[in-house]
Amino acid sequence: MLILITYDISNDKRRNKVSALLEGYGSRVNFSVFECILTQTKLDKLTQEIQNLITKTDSVRFYYICQNCIKKSFYIGKEIEAVMGDDFFI
Repeated sequence: MLILITYDISNDKRRNKVSALLEGYGSRVNFSVFECILTQTKLDKLTQEIQNLITKTDSVRFYYICQNCIKKSFYIGKEIEAVMGDDFFI
């Protein structure tokens, strides 16, 4: 499943740890946005790892991207390496 993960973390140390963790799971598409292809097992592991890093003042959001939505996705501007390969964007 494709999941878009965004975060808002004000503390540099915690933000850097979350960012480094997410880089191991997917592709950065913006400063605080990652596209990740995850199995349920990997998603469970990732959410637990993130919960261990953040505090109540931090926000990490997970958005499921359905197959129909992937087909409708596109970008404008700088090309970014997509998780789904060359045919990810139409």
